[in-house]
Amino acid sequence: VQLVESGGGLVQPGGSLRLSCAASGFTFGSVGMSWYRQAPGLERELVAYISRFSSVRNYAESVKGRFNISRDNTKNTVYLQMNSLRPEDTAVYYCHIAGDYYSAYWGQGTQVTVSS
Repeated sequence: VQLVESGGGLVQPGGSLRLSCAASGFTFGSVGMSWYRQAPGLERELVAYISRFSSVRNYAESVKGRFNISRDNTKNTVYLQMNSLRPEDTAVYYCHIAGDYYSAYWGQGTQVTVSS
């Protein structure tokens, strides 16, 4: 199992970024996927979830209306479009396979820094 996040960077408040997570080593289309983030000194928190066929999408209250999770099962990739970014969105972002079976697998994460 491999999860490779990309797309992070430095962006000004109000800006946008699109994160990608390329997955391999398992049947991507059979599992839900999530994005988490972890800011310095804080616990890792769930940001967004998407079900196998994208019929269910859930978001943390703090990102509702600003972030959009999507997936492409033909490319084994899950995305996180982040708009109207705020300094408090600064964190390392990780994708994760939903459910207990793959709970131990994490990628290296991608750093998002929102600062002027």
